[in-house]
Amino acid sequence: MTIVVLGSGTMGAGIAEVAIIQGQHVVLTDPDPAARQRAYQRIQKSLQRGIEKGRLAEPLATYISRLALADSGPTQDVDWVIEAAPEQLALKQRIFEDLDQRYGESVWLASNTSSIAISRLQARAARFPERIGGLHFFNPVPRMALVEIIRGLDTSDAYLASARELTRRLGKTGVVVPDRPGFLVNRVARPYYLEALRMADEGVATFAVVDDVMEGAGFPMGPFRVMDLVGIDVNLSVTKSVYEQTYWDERYRPHPWQEQLVERGTWGRKSGRGFYRYE
Repeated sequence: MTIVVLGSGTMGAGIAEVAIIQGQHVVLTDPDPAARQRAYQRIQKSLQRGIEKGRLAEPLATYISRLALADSGPTQDVDWVIEAAPEQLALKQRIFEDLDQRYGESVWLASNTSSIAISRLQARAARFPERIGGLHFFNPVPRMALVEIIRGLDTSDAYLASARELTRRLGKTGVVVPDRPGFLVNRVARPYYLEALRMADEGVATFAVVDDVMEGAGFPMGPFRVMDLVGIDVNLSVTKSVYEQTYWDERYRPHPWQEQLVERGTWGRKSGRGFYRYE
């Protein structure tokens, strides 16, 4: 199987890494050569760490041989195209308008969007909107087992069957969810983040205390540590999207701290500072 991944950021690189580990061939694309190279180095480093820790059995060269880098994807002998571009509606709509024209009916197209309605992307695909759906992987992709398979208004049953098979072959658990604001996981997660932000803002508890309590209750990570890991900018983008798509339901109103941190470039681990400091 050959998979084209559009976008070599954190999510695109993670999807590519999982796919080559599971024996699939991947073309990882990005118009920025420096971004492609950073993704390649990130994947290589992660694979080497997995080999050294005994999680991966094959030589590094075997995994890397399944990965190609390009500024755009091939159009022949492709089974899946997975878009992992920034979470911007207009950008994703342009991408799917182009993909619908470039690829034949037999190529499945997926968006890794975490909050944008799949039906709004299908609306730009005049030829074959039924072969478009969502494949929402979670960060960090190599460690997170769940993938939301999102069914838009036009998504076919054949697409869903193929998506289930793809997630199985990637070693993931695929769950079909409806095309609703925030889908399933991000709809549930909004109160987890937003109430934690309100509590800290009101002086009920510090970031660390909230995180420690939630982790003590069984959550793998507290809300502030998760936001730092995912990226406060990404978290804000998703929160805004859910807020707007629910017609400004007060339960999903973004917190001012999110805006302030994003504006100053304090995005979490990737910037070296978020709710916590990172060396």
